[in-house]
Amino acid sequence: MTNAPTSDPTTSANVIDMLTVANEFCLFTEKAEKYNPDEVLQYYAKICPLLYLKGAILPVVEPDEDYLGERFVNEDQWESIYNSLLIVFPGNDDFYTLSYENADNVPLKASISEHLADVYQDLKDFVLLYQKNLSYAKQNAVYECRTLFISHWGARIAALLPAIHALAFPAQQDDELMF
Repeated sequence: MTNAPTSDPTTSANVIDMLTVANEFCLFTEKAEKYNPDEVLQYYAKICPLLYLKGAILPVVEPDEDYLGERFVNEDQWESIYNSLLIVFPGNDDFYTLSYENADNVPLKASISEHLADVYQDLKDFVLLYQKNLSYAKQNAVYECRTLFISHWGARIAALLPAIHALAFPAQQDDELMF
């Protein structure tokens, strides 16, 4: 007997994939300080594009009519993640990005640790709400994750990728390759 495709978008393959990748990102981020900086960079260089892809293909789900938003990661927890990431990126935490919200396109100084902590907060909230295993909680979790992907964490990852790439894969200085 084969499993028929589910008609519930909150349990679709795209949502389950997003949940899996988000959970892996959160678990790694919670213990990132235990790894050497190269391992951390290599991990984020691989998982961040995957998170972006998984967030971009989340289905449109309407929230439960009584949904007011539910957050789990508090400011102290966010700060703990941020501070542990600062330890991993000593001297390499700052990068410059463009803000496309204004017409100036002036480079803005940003922090890898801050961006990753922001992504962590949104994704950990998604994982914890989804794991309540109630249909309305799953519905609200997917709605909130997709909404925050569009308004917050998706842009954070997109801004981070050039900085993480530059640190994880430094340009090779090979005279033979230079023209």
